Order: sequence, then C-alpha cells, then structure tokens
Amino acid sequence: MPKGASPRREHEYQQLEHQFKDEGRYRGREKEVAARIVNKQRAEHGETRAPRRSGATGKRHS
Repeated sequence: MPKGASPRREHEYQQLEHQFKDEGRYRGREKEVAARIVNKQRAEHGETRAPRRSGATGKRHS
C-alpha cells in the first residue's frame, strides 16, 4: 500500500489479500489485485493527490 493510505484502507487491503488466498483466486497476484482495488477506491473517494481522470480509454484530448 502507498505511504499515504489510511489505516482503514490498509486493513481493507489486508482483508482482500487474505480473502483471495483463502478462496484460491488470483494465485500469485493476490497482493497486486488487492492493491489495485484499494487504490481505485482511494481515487474514487478523493484520498489521493491527483484527482481521478474520467474516461477508461486512456486517450488524451487536445
């Protein structure tokens, strides 16, 4: 987890990682997937430095 993550998000990350291991999901990638989920939630709730960009295509508008 990033250094700026709150204890709540850190706990959520650990729960997701443990859950994925117990269920056998994302074998070998449990930490990566849990971090992606928590980071996405942080961005959506404005808990990151930069605001979340809109659009999922990644295209830049000139």
